[in-house]
Amino acid sequence: MKETRDFSPEFSFKSSRSSGAGGQHVNKVNTKVELRLDVRNSQLLTEDEKQLVLTRLENRITQDGILIIVSQADRSQLRNKENTIALFYTLLAKALHQQKKRLRKKRSRASIEKRLESKRKNSIKKKLRNKNID
Repeated sequence: MKETRDFSPEFSFKSSRSSGAGGQHVNKVNTKVELRLDVRNSQLLTEDEKQLVLTRLENRITQDGILIIVSQADRSQLRNKENTIALFYTLLAKALHQQKKRLRKKRSRASIEKRLESKRKNSIKKKLRNKNID
């Protein structure tokens, strides 16, 4: 398993008021948390990783190359901050994951014969169902 890098020095957080239901609590407490990471100027990402992140997470990245992740699910600012950090590491892992190339397997002669034999049997079975008598 790959070691996880600590990006916390490169994070910047911004808090604001959440939207939606919650009454007075929502109107006076800044619980919505926005995590920002400047992908282009990151010291922890290699150039190849930066390109992967910029292309695969382009919907979450501004024109300036800043990745933005928002959480306002909880009533607690701390929990929302933890949610954004967890989501960041999940998204980063998905963006950097390399898909393995599929290797085609050659079928064995026996499996090909078995398949053809079952097709022949099926064909005969269906021909026998035919009720057209000439």
